[in-house]
Amino acid sequence: MTPDIRRRTRRTRRILIAAATGLTTVLGMAVAGVATAQAAACGTTNVALNKPATSSSAEGAGYAAGLAVDGNTGTRWASAFADPQWIQVDLGSTVTLCQVDLQWESAYGKSFQIQTSANGTSWTNIYSTTTGTGGTQSLSVTGTGRYLRLYGTARATGYGYSLWELRAFSGDGGPSEPPPGSGDPVEPTDPRNPNFGPNVDVYDPSTPTATIQNRLNQLFTAQERNQFGPERYAVLFKPGSYTADVNLGFFEQVAGLGMSPDDVNLNGHVRVEAAWMNGNATQNFWRTAENLSVTLPAGTTVERYAVSQAAPYRRMHLKGAQNQIQLWNGGDGWSSGGLMADTKVDGAVVSGSQQQWYSRNSEFGSWSGSVWNMVFQGVQGAPPPHFPNPSHTVVNTTPVVREKPFLYFANGEYRVFVPALRQNSTGTSWYNKTPAGTSISLADFFIVRPGTSAATINNALAAGKHLLVTPGTHHVNQTINVTRPNTVILGLGLATFFADNGVTPLKIADVDGVKVAGIMFDAGATNSQSLMEVGAPGASTDHSANPTSLHDVFFRIGGPGVGKATNTLIVNSDDVIGDHMWLWRADHGDGVGWNVNTADQGLVVNGDDVSMYGLFVEHFQKYQTTWNGERGRTYFYQNEMPYEMPNQAAWMNGATRGYAAYKVADSVNDHQAWGLGSYCVFTQDQSVVGERAFEAPVKPGIRFTDMVTVSLGGQGTINRIINDKGSPAVRGAETQYLTTGP
Repeated sequence: MTPDIRRRTRRTRRILIAAATGLTTVLGMAVAGVATAQAAACGTTNVALNKPATSSSAEGAGYAAGLAVDGNTGTRWASAFADPQWIQVDLGSTVTLCQVDLQWESAYGKSFQIQTSANGTSWTNIYSTTTGTGGTQSLSVTGTGRYLRLYGTARATGYGYSLWELRAFSGDGGPSEPPPGSGDPVEPTDPRNPNFGPNVDVYDPSTPTATIQNRLNQLFTAQERNQFGPERYAVLFKPGSYTADVNLGFFEQVAGLGMSPDDVNLNGHVRVEAAWMNGNATQNFWRTAENLSVTLPAGTTVERYAVSQAAPYRRMHLKGAQNQIQLWNGGDGWSSGGLMADTKVDGAVVSGSQQQWYSRNSEFGSWSGSVWNMVFQGVQGAPPPHFPNPSHTVVNTTPVVREKPFLYFANGEYRVFVPALRQNSTGTSWYNKTPAGTSISLADFFIVRPGTSAATINNALAAGKHLLVTPGTHHVNQTINVTRPNTVILGLGLATFFADNGVTPLKIADVDGVKVAGIMFDAGATNSQSLMEVGAPGASTDHSANPTSLHDVFFRIGGPGVGKATNTLIVNSDDVIGDHMWLWRADHGDGVGWNVNTADQGLVVNGDDVSMYGLFVEHFQKYQTTWNGERGRTYFYQNEMPYEMPNQAAWMNGATRGYAAYKVADSVNDHQAWGLGSYCVFTQDQSVVGERAFEAPVKPGIRFTDMVTVSLGGQGTINRIINDKGSPAVRGAETQYLTTGP
């Protein structure tokens, strides 16, 4: 069958299905009544409802496995036209099943098995037939397992397997309850009136302007200088129009609750200033602006977003072709690194004294300015490629990325939207288009508020819940384990997991499609082996169709007090996407010193096909980034070497002076990186030398494009840029560039 005939055949089939939908629904309601009566003796709770589902294939994006367990008889899973095919559901914990209902579309299975598994790998048949009838089948079964699978071996039609709904019922009432003492019960979430806790303010257009502005002013006064306090806040706006001047301080998030940034318009500002440091914005960290459109006041043409690390301007729309956004304080001071992603600026972006910046999948009227390292990827309106002076690295497309999940409000209900993967993309995901992705009711989330125990969080995850983590510092005294594919962990207000007693706060199993977004990690005074791990050592599963992704995930070792960690983030799984991360061993604040906030490495990548978009790693005592996996890709890298080693002897890698900022293992054959900067300022002994910024084997598949090293104020030396290439960055020749290597 030619592709054109196949398309026409599928289109005809869908027309016939649409015509039959009304009759199918009526018949389904009648049969469902019988099924419900049968289920009552077995248990009335559908334990498969809205649980994570995967399948061997799907006919297209609109026929994913999850549509067969969403409780909606108007949506369905449909497989490819081949045998065998399967659909699998993770029930969250071990369940004893007594009945499975199958509501087939016209394409049904003639021969299939119902199977259970404890681990998703080894399966036991609990029902089998070679004479399937289609329609709605209520099957009596006896079996126990965490995973339930329908495994089809022979189709009844020339099409695939297609289910409107798969339901499962348990004689024990559903997933087993957690044992006593293992955490509090998992409370349900009301998606229409959730309890976000005291540090989230939600406004609608009926809220008086003065009420909103007074709260914004109060938060900024409290947070302008509160760099190391435990307080966290989120201010959320439901769809509509507002008048507000938002001046963001530390640990504040401002966000719209629309499906598009243009659903929420602020007449005023969303800005960041640096008056608290006399115009120096190099410490304007940890704040975020998301999912809003901004219309500047009449007579004003300048917005200012003077930030450095961990302060994303994401999914924003600054309206007005005559307007500009300045990425520094405007005429005074410096700023040192930031991110724009999925953002539209109708007018100009002016970087001024901003030292480095990463822009991804955005649309600009124009861009002007450059200091050391400006990287543009998938940006419409990017300046022409040129390196150095101006240092503009331009990558035309973004190979594979998922935008950050976000909370929104529609039809009286809160939901979380999880954007779909984009391939070879440019521009925003939302302007003049409908975002592709999946919407999840907040009813499927467990809301983590300050004081919630890690045991309770793990109970919620085991019960199949996603996590919405509210603003605050959350002490974690046992590892939070994510074992279910497609789990979403979304933080508000830079919610922070604090490692108590040397635990690793978060571990993600080697499963498909986990999303972690808007979470910060703090090391505690007892050394942790790591702060976060993705996949177990030796992981090798192919996740290319549905990778795990990390969005605005930040790590801190020291600053609010002593913190220690041997490693910070370890990525063992393949295909992981990092979408803006800052891993920071503190160089100021409390609990800071060479022998105080000890930390060997920032990022360690062991998985293959891992991509990092906007990666910031600073001040670790050995390698800042170690890359052991094949086919790694990094787009924009910003690094500062450690500051405070007492002398050269304290910072030696065998016979080599210091450690590279970015190390690709000698065994690796394929690795590429674009737009990398590494800087030094050795405050205790300015005679210290870092032998090289970047190390990589010399092989045809390894290429670094556009690198810069800087000796800040001439305080210390970086002797080479990559391997033995590049001139020393040293007093009198502080900035050095290299376009390719090794």
